[in-house]
Amino acid sequence: MDFQAGFWDLLRQATIVVQMVMALLVGMSLASWSIIFYKIILLRRARHQAIQDFKRFQAAPDLGSAVQILARGPDSPLYPLAYQAVAELKRLEGASMPAAQKSRIAMDNLRRVLRQNISLSMRTLASSLSFLATCASTAPFIGLFGTVWGIMHSFHAIGMMKSASLATVAPGLSEALVATAIGLAVAIPASIAYNFFRGLLGSIEVELVNFAGAFLNRVHRELPWVAGQLDEGENGLNGEAFT
Repeated sequence: MDFQAGFWDLLRQATIVVQMVMALLVGMSLASWSIIFYKIILLRRARHQAIQDFKRFQAAPDLGSAVQILARGPDSPLYPLAYQAVAELKRLEGASMPAAQKSRIAMDNLRRVLRQNISLSMRTLASSLSFLATCASTAPFIGLFGTVWGIMHSFHAIGMMKSASLATVAPGLSEALVATAIGLAVAIPASIAYNFFRGLLGSIEVELVNFAGAFLNRVHRELPWVAGQLDEGENGLNGEAFT
């Protein structure tokens, strides 16, 4: 209790600049911990769903039923990729161009669509991580600013009181140490969490890329017109299978 009372007395007696620094660091800490807890749940669930959905996609008997299986999954990270790819196939099928030309551009179009949607998904999943990186890199320097200001306050007190006793310099030095400690307390968890989440994002991206490759393989096997194996009048995409 004495330590707690002394700590709060120290904060109340600190200069307004040091109090503002501490308040800023506490706000950064609360925000970063909120992001950490939210991202732990979000990214772990996304990785688990991506792994499970990829297995279900591979086990489906055909491409149409595979896409339908993904559509039934709650917040499937793979379904948006499949949906946009199928939409591109339908647009290409309905385009007024020769079948041979459609076949030449189909796979390239699908690769671009899948790549773009993987980038969009990763950008969405990585949102707010830049704030953790900012906290990890700036919080120690913000705390250091409070440290420098507290030391300056101590030297000012020495000059005013013409005394270099411990009682004179201790309050300012204590402010400095508290500001440094809070800065490190903000930066260390944010840095650890940022690196941990980057690893999770990397594993999720691997699953999305693997799914994109598997999707392209199934398209090539199951839609002969994409591979240029049918005449112009025979090309077709079973639209009902993808609705």
